[in-house]
Amino acid sequence: MTRTTVLPIDVRFGDCDPAGIVFFPNFHRWMDASSLHFFLQCGVPPWHELTPVNGIIGTPLLEHQTRFVKAATYGQTIEIHTSVIEWRDKVFVHRHLVRRGDELLCEGTETRAFCIRDPEDPARIRAIRVPQEIRALCE
Repeated sequence: MTRTTVLPIDVRFGDCDPAGIVFFPNFHRWMDASSLHFFLQCGVPPWHELTPVNGIIGTPLLEHQTRFVKAATYGQTIEIHTSVIEWRDKVFVHRHLVRRGDELLCEGTETRAFCIRDPEDPARIRAIRVPQEIRALCE
């Protein structure tokens, strides 16, 4: 069974373009927020707490795809439904369904990796294997 979390978003006037519809980058911003929300809701500590324990600094975005279906406007509440649809060796794929009630507004997928600072060059980061303890919390 796939675990799904829900992040409610109150759409504000400033989230919209001059036509009164949500400016598309805001959907990407909300999906990014929902990615972190997913892990927190699954019981994974915030990245800043994990860094001293196992070096994980976060899950940077490697790829993002979105399909827009319907518009949203200010004054509405939408929800981002997030789940992991695929676990690979070093990456995972998040699926985000953006809904207003039963209506699908857009859907997106994000490929992300768990990363640490490179011990040989701390200015760089590198992907590590998906931590099994984190995966277990999220399944």
